[in-house]
Amino acid sequence: MASSTATMLKASPVKSDWVKGQSLLLRRQPSSVSAIRSHVAPSSLTVRAASAYADELVKTAKTIASPGHGIMAMDESNATCGKRLASIGLENTEANRQAYRTLLVSAPGLGQYISGAILFEETLYQSTTDGKKMVDVLVEQNIVPGIKVDKGLVPLVGSNDESWCQGLDGLASHTAAYYQQGARFAKWRTVVSIPNGPSALAVKEAAWGLARYAAISQDSGLVPIVEPEILLDGEHGIDRTYEVAEKVWAEVFFYLAQNNVMFEGILLKPSMVTPGAEATDRATPEQVASYTLKLLRNRIPPAVPGIMFLSGGQSELEATLNLNAMNQAPNPWHVSFSYARALQNTCLKTWGGREENVKAAQDILLARAKANSLAQLGKYTGEGESEEAKEGMFVKGYTY
Repeated sequence: MASSTATMLKASPVKSDWVKGQSLLLRRQPSSVSAIRSHVAPSSLTVRAASAYADELVKTAKTIASPGHGIMAMDESNATCGKRLASIGLENTEANRQAYRTLLVSAPGLGQYISGAILFEETLYQSTTDGKKMVDVLVEQNIVPGIKVDKGLVPLVGSNDESWCQGLDGLASHTAAYYQQGARFAKWRTVVSIPNGPSALAVKEAAWGLARYAAISQDSGLVPIVEPEILLDGEHGIDRTYEVAEKVWAEVFFYLAQNNVMFEGILLKPSMVTPGAEATDRATPEQVASYTLKLLRNRIPPAVPGIMFLSGGQSELEATLNLNAMNQAPNPWHVSFSYARALQNTCLKTWGGREENVKAAQDILLARAKANSLAQLGKYTGEGESEEAKEGMFVKGYTY
């Protein structure tokens, strides 16, 4: 993986004027969902943007979606990172955020299990406490750097107290700059709430935003992680989750196709199909795997190289067991993980902000990463897990 990661960080070919023109044309198409429905006739000729980065996008996606590997999400906003630090009694300062992120990226041997790391903008431009660029430390570990590009959730006017994700304004210039800084993939998280509907408006807004973001990211050379998170909030059963996710995923892939997104150059980061966090009837890992894989087969094209599940507030152990259950038989896609709390929760508590605890915290991180690596291969046994790993991390109305 070392050579492929290094190759990806080389400058890509300069786009021709024709390609630039086509990209600009596509970005100027109507932005409303209704306009797309009415202006694109079934028989009309569709011009697909030819990306100078097409081969690189496919290579990056395959590198991240390699056997026994997954993604470490460490892209919490500074405000959310502050909440994590507060849980161990630390102030939310840049120095403390830097120290914790340094601990994560410099864990020896992390690249054996982690193929990509999602960063917050501050981290992409930040150096470690030793003065090395975070991006360079990741590349040395054969880990592809990624970047969170959305600007967070805001209320969706006209909906049932739902939200939409902002960040499309100026995204093209931002993604181009992130590529130059060393990022090779991007992430955009939008959410759908089952207790609040979800309304047709919220679902369409989520799908459309993800599709526009994905097209713009690919045009800048970044593999887009498409993340339509179905929030765990609620008392609903697993069948209701399946029903909603089925509609959301269908809408997402419809608009990805409308925006000429290359499926071979994306990664999907969905929620697993589970009951609501407050439901009385819980599901076994086998049930979660059965429902989730059925949904994948019914909605996700095999051209998509990787399905990188989010943990969404599951305990560290639960997230790993569910992933393992999904990999007990071959799948058309690389079924893996993109975890934040489910990789870092015990690691953060072990560190506690103390320099003398760094190695112990890194060992915990490596053990968690290895467990999920084994789960991606379908070989996780669950032996030797700590009580901390069994603690649930669901937070109602969780924001990033």
